Amino acid sequence: MEPPASPRRVTIVDVARHAQVSTTAVSKVLRNAYGASPEMRAKVRRAIDELGYRPLAAARGLRGQTYTIGVMLPDIRNPFFPEILDGVTGCLRDTDYQVLLGPGCNGEKEEARVTEAMIDRGMDGLVLVAPVSSRARLEHVASIVPTVVVGRHGHSPVYDTVADDDMAGAALVVGHLAALGHRRIAHIEHHETDPTRIAEMPNAQRADGYRQAMRDLGLTGGIDVVSTSYTQQGGYEGAQQLLARPDRPTAVFAGADIVAMGVLEAVAEAGLSVPADLSAAGYDNTTFAALGPISLTSVDQAGAEMGRNAARLLLERIADRGKPSVQVKLSPTLVVRRTTASPPR
Repeated sequence: MEPPASPRRVTIVDVARHAQVSTTAVSKVLRNAYGASPEMRAKVRRAIDELGYRPLAAARGLRGQTYTIGVMLPDIRNPFFPEILDGVTGCLRDTDYQVLLGPGCNGEKEEARVTEAMIDRGMDGLVLVAPVSSRARLEHVASIVPTVVVGRHGHSPVYDTVADDDMAGAALVVGHLAALGHRRIAHIEHHETDPTRIAEMPNAQRADGYRQAMRDLGLTGGIDVVSTSYTQQGGYEGAQQLLARPDRPTAVFAGADIVAMGVLEAVAEAGLSVPADLSAAGYDNTTFAALGPISLTSVDQAGAEMGRNAARLLLERIADRGKPSVQVKLSPTLVVRRTTASPPR
């Protein structure tokens, strides 16, 4: 017995016959081109829905567009990055564009592999979230495909950027803790050695903002920075170091909410409690920061708004590759919750 034949893929010819229009008319509707009346668009769209027609991405690519946007996320475990993704997808919801994800894995080689794969597949534009690649590498990618860089400072004539004012965000945390009466305020930063990344990455700017705010408040002697990583394990290890100090801090500013989770774990393991023994604050205002049992004080850098701005800028750059580059910097706010209080007496 012969196996049943595979169902034939619906073609543009089928759509044209079903809608009783020409294939040229269907093509105009698919490309949103000039010359198709509202009535014709309605007939073609109805035929597409009834037949379940899906245009081949490869064929669309040969015509100049695949209607796909590549989004590179550095760490899919960090709960802040999905908020940026929500903003991107929300902005593109009423367009023909589809978002495809790629993990950058916080490494230059991994980022290069992902971005090259996206370019090879003809994606119309890229959103790179907190990339660690060199400026030269980012500009090379942007010279090939429209690119927006999110969560990284600096300026380039060939790609747009969207970032938070990380210096101001750090100052909000330090000012809040100092107003509560804390003088020994420590900071857990992400270890960085590359000069360009030190100048452009949010983690470095938050650390600089912390130091500057401490100096501005006359707390220079209380500056205490531990360098680990922006992970839960990094927060755990950093807190262990701080709790082992002979004159341990009364408050910790973790550079990211995921780091603050590690701080809370280390404090509980040491038989202490937050905020009675140690106040803790994070950065990102992720969804779990607002959970009742956690209730983490955190800086809100409006991740969804960052994503919406990134998608908007990318659509503008796809439409006009030669437009001047744009740098969007958002103003953060502090969300105070139960992990911060006056220091113990």
